[in-house]
Amino acid sequence: MRRFLADFGSSYAASGLVGFIFAATGPVAIILAVGAQGGLSESDLSSWIFGAFFINGLISIAFCLFHRQPLVFFWSIPGAVLVGPALGHLSFPEVIGAFIATGVLMMALGLSGWVRRCTEAAPMPIVMAMVAGVFLRFGTGLVHAVRDDIAVVAPMVAVFIFLSFFRQAGRWLPPLIGAMVIGIVSVFLFDKYNQGETALRFAPPNLYLPAFSWQAMIELVAPLAITVLVVQNGQGFAVLSAAGHKPPIDAIAVACGAGSIVTAFVGSVSTCLTGPVNAIISSSGEKQRHYTAGVVVGLLALAFGLLSPLFVRLLLSTPPAFIAALGGLAMLRVLQTAFGVAFGGKFALGALVTFLVTVADVPIFNIGAAFWGLVIGFAISWLLERRDFKD
Repeated sequence: MRRFLADFGSSYAASGLVGFIFAATGPVAIILAVGAQGGLSESDLSSWIFGAFFINGLISIAFCLFHRQPLVFFWSIPGAVLVGPALGHLSFPEVIGAFIATGVLMMALGLSGWVRRCTEAAPMPIVMAMVAGVFLRFGTGLVHAVRDDIAVVAPMVAVFIFLSFFRQAGRWLPPLIGAMVIGIVSVFLFDKYNQGETALRFAPPNLYLPAFSWQAMIELVAPLAITVLVVQNGQGFAVLSAAGHKPPIDAIAVACGAGSIVTAFVGSVSTCLTGPVNAIISSSGEKQRHYTAGVVVGLLALAFGLLSPLFVRLLLSTPPAFIAALGGLAMLRVLQTAFGVAFGGKFALGALVTFLVTVADVPIFNIGAAFWGLVIGFAISWLLERRDFKD
């Protein structure tokens, strides 16, 4: 505790808060949309969100403190998107059975050491091109937010630029937290907040009995495992490596497997190492102190999981442009780093192809475009940039 308090600071609390807000807004809306598509009840959704935040928050706190790195775990957003169509012809217990089987598979791969070897063999420019393609929408979302709600977003951008330019002021009030504060003020000043029932109540999780069917295993297990280990964790590894960290790849894969098994019993989709949140909390400040921001995210996740009905209602009552602007501002430095690494040297053609395929966002066999971007970009570099592999 003494070491943690010595490393902790206001800027890390701010980045942890912004990272948490990012996770608790747009991604939560995806869960709600998937649940509505699959006919899940409010109780099912409440339990899903409890597991996604509370259980993964515990894992995040443990990994951040043990490894002294920003290692935040949440849930697989592409995995959640996969679940929506599956719930049209599979029962929820069958889907939960697939979550458990996916967790067992990921644990086995992590313990074997294959995940680390495959990850280390991937060329970093191609991986960062995939990250740039995935995160690009946050940058364009910022531009769209200015167009959609200039009264709220323009002051946020102005304050962010001011605090970034005047670094002394930025040390006292970090640019992201300044933008968030002025954004909240603007939301209430221009009466853009949708008030509703905000009863304070805990979210009791449901416990589900899984069902195992071959149809669910074939349809979901492989895509979910690929999405977590390659796409989601790949983003996390890339942004953390770019920030100078050395994430324990195999241990993370084992944690994702174990977390997926536990969260499945309360109805949550597979656990993963989050890319955007870890990018936010490792984008500024001293590298050896980034883990404190991860602990902040984990603690806020515990509270959010317990009070998910209240917090979901509050956060989704703010205008969408506010959330889009906050996420876009948080991702500016991350995008800058990703583009610099991807197109600053070797594997340039493969990186470009990876970027284009990822941005096109066309899934194949229910597997997201980010995975296919890596595969196709690597293949192009292997065929046309063989010299870069030898250098």
